Amino acid sequence: MTATLACTGLSKRFGDVLAVQDVGFAIAPGEAYGLLGPNGAGKTTTISMLVGLLKPATGNVTVCGTDLAAEPLVAKAKIGYVPQEIALYPELTGRENLRFFGRLFGLPRRELAARIDEVLDLVGLSDRADGKLGTYSGGMKRRINIGAALLHRPEVLILDEPTVGVDPQSRKAILDGVERLVADGMALLYTSHYMEEVERVCDRVGIIDHGRIVAEGTRHELVAMVGSADKIELMLDGDVDGAFDKLQALEGVIEAVRTGTGSVRLLAEGGRYVLPAIITAVDGRATVTAVEVIEPDLEATFLHLTGSKLRD
Repeated sequence: MTATLACTGLSKRFGDVLAVQDVGFAIAPGEAYGLLGPNGAGKTTTISMLVGLLKPATGNVTVCGTDLAAEPLVAKAKIGYVPQEIALYPELTGRENLRFFGRLFGLPRRELAARIDEVLDLVGLSDRADGKLGTYSGGMKRRINIGAALLHRPEVLILDEPTVGVDPQSRKAILDGVERLVADGMALLYTSHYMEEVERVCDRVGIIDHGRIVAEGTRHELVAMVGSADKIELMLDGDVDGAFDKLQALEGVIEAVRTGTGSVRLLAEGGRYVLPAIITAVDGRATVTAVEVIEPDLEATFLHLTGSKLRD
């Protein structure tokens, strides 16, 4: 199957700074691909090359098999791009904004009117279509922004931080809409500072740092890089030494470490299922005053690979 969007060997330099180095990945029809990285890691530069806003120093981009450099108009017509900033006109209504962008895409007038209604229904703004954009909430503006990118029925949708600063209802509407588009066969490239969104929406994730893809895979594959065991943090009161000896020997506990006065950290497979045995093991020697189970997740993998918090 031909990838909807593919790039190989992408590099870009700004002066002495090599912003992107040998980046490559492919997205199949009906697949959502997340691109994660700290600020300054090269995400925006990579996206700018994918949509033809920047020319790569090396490498190439294809959209549905069409080379972006060789046939830019054909390739770009298959891309829907939603940038971080709202790219709309506040003095126009939502419908007028969509009509303006639809004409830029070259959609025939009769087809455009029907398509605008379809897009308004998809983003859940049919009832507000004729209100001026300046009266919209931030979430509504972002939904119309996505709608504008969908008018020409692109093969791939690129969403760069689509839910920044939106209310919970708009975030839900955006994510629900994105999932429907992917289910209908659209390819999706998604960046976000909200890890839970990426875990919900994306089939595969590429983590970029210092301009390079440092890891790529499904959520399960990436989480396995830092181990599948859970951390269990315990606060104990009483005979902590005696309790610790019992915990070290407990079946299912991979590792036990004293982390402070009365505090113990355990590493265990299926931490939540081991908890009853842990409580039983310390009973009579110490009392568990606090417990926290920390399951491995995508953010732990991100921190492990980049050494940065995603919101830095």
